[in-house]
Amino acid sequence: MPEDVPLSVVVITKNEEGRIADCLESANWAKEIIVLDDFSTDKTVEIAKRYTPHVTQRIMDIEGRHRNHAYGLATCEWVFSLDADERFTPELKGEIAALIAGNPPLNGYTVPRRNHLGKRWLRHGGFYPSAQLRLFRKGHFQYEEAEVHPRAFLDTETGRLQSDLIHYTYRNLEDFVAKLNRQTTLETRKWVRDQRPMKIGKGLWRSVDRFYRTYVSKEGRKEGMLGFILAVLGGMYQFLTFSKYWLAKQQPCAKR
Repeated sequence: MPEDVPLSVVVITKNEEGRIADCLESANWAKEIIVLDDFSTDKTVEIAKRYTPHVTQRIMDIEGRHRNHAYGLATCEWVFSLDADERFTPELKGEIAALIAGNPPLNGYTVPRRNHLGKRWLRHGGFYPSAQLRLFRKGHFQYEEAEVHPRAFLDTETGRLQSDLIHYTYRNLEDFVAKLNRQTTLETRKWVRDQRPMKIGKGLWRSVDRFYRTYVSKEGRKEGMLGFILAVLGGMYQFLTFSKYWLAKQQPCAKR
């Protein structure tokens, strides 16, 4: 594989001093690495500057808007969106280099991800392949300006890469629960903004449905007890969001 593949790897960070070096080391084959930092209070920026001169800072207001700003900093035709807890595999590097060299007709490609809890690769329950659109031509892709889980918009059909991206999703179960809490809070803000109709029956049904799909339909049971735990917590995502939404809607009444 040639060095300095004409690719901009874009990474957004916030207090990632323990993981950013391995992330950027895995991207050192690309022509350009750009880091957009959300004013970290640890050594993230200091470490990032060892790997690239292209390190800037911006407060993350809305995730989709923040990511779109980061992609706008890229100077290469092709951009790869990489998170600080992700790593390129050698196979993925080679596949991307060959694809770009061949001037592909499509403007974006999804990448399968090996999601981990600690050192354990989660192969079932919807955690794999869990493909996401990560490789795209600049100017042809953008995220919805949403607080959490923004939708991706591409102006052509989406292609699929075959090689995996390593994703160290959760350090441990405590990290899983902490992210669950943060993401349900952001999801609640979306519901409040959209004035989404949601009643207790629908909230409970969505919780049960999420558990069933994770544990049964997507074979999370093959992960053993951990699969059961993660399916329960997946259902809790829906119930927690509903609970926070219900409480948020009571606030105006409580002030009267």
